[in-house]
Amino acid sequence: MTELFKDLFRKPQKYITVRADTMAQDKGTLWIKCPECGEILYVRELEKNLEVCRKCNHHFRLSAPERLSITLDEDSFQEWDADLEAIDPLSFPEYQGKLSTAQEATGLHDAILTGEGRILGWPVMVGVLEPHFIMGSMGSVVGEKITRLVMGAIQKKLPLLLFSASGGARMQEGVFSLMQMAKTSAAIAKLNEAGILYVSVLTDPTTGGVTSSFAALGDVIIAEPGALIGFAGRRVTEQTLNEKLPPDFQTAEFCLKHGLIDLVVPRQQMQAVLAHILLLHSGSQPDISVNS
Repeated sequence: MTELFKDLFRKPQKYITVRADTMAQDKGTLWIKCPECGEILYVRELEKNLEVCRKCNHHFRLSAPERLSITLDEDSFQEWDADLEAIDPLSFPEYQGKLSTAQEATGLHDAILTGEGRILGWPVMVGVLEPHFIMGSMGSVVGEKITRLVMGAIQKKLPLLLFSASGGARMQEGVFSLMQMAKTSAAIAKLNEAGILYVSVLTDPTTGGVTSSFAALGDVIIAEPGALIGFAGRRVTEQTLNEKLPPDFQTAEFCLKHGLIDLVVPRQQMQAVLAHILLLHSGSQPDISVNS
């Protein structure tokens, strides 16, 4: 009886509880809080706006399949090397468990999807890092799949497009992961020698060994607004330089201002801009009747 009277006089809730994650992974979630401006966003409206906050233009992180779905023509993607899986060369504590958890959460074998597809009719070789797979870290599988993709671009004489979203080299694989920096960079050098276009798109975050290797080697380097781009973190850099860094340090806009990248392109315009770059590089319209 006492509880009944308490319920009668309890004040009604004025607010709803929402998740503040950078991505609503729970498909039952209806509302999400923008981590940038604090706006409460309806998930379905957010999805319609390509996971971009309508109030502050914050670009939420996309999964690799989501990125492919909004970039490539419908049903044009053909995946490569889907069966490659990481091993545990150093018997690193709890690494196997982390791999299993990431595979279950993302549905991917490792932190990248690679293959070929079309962008508004233009055939391309494409790779997309998965930020929700151990923070998109580059281990042996990521390096191998990128290298195979580059070799495929050379063989097929198709432009290469790579979307980066990574915390850097995967520490659980030690020197094997660091070797991928040299391996992918050497592959990109061969692509350059073959005269094939490479467009690198930097999304949030692009850091560490990925920034210091293939991500920074594009003929054209594009970034999404507000993306974190850098090698070491702000605190480490400030301590190394012994000076205070500006508030926008390591943002896409900062990198554009200082010449590291060529363009900052909002997600809603990305497909059209990529298609335009392919047009300028080719000098002719794509043959949409041929699915090569």
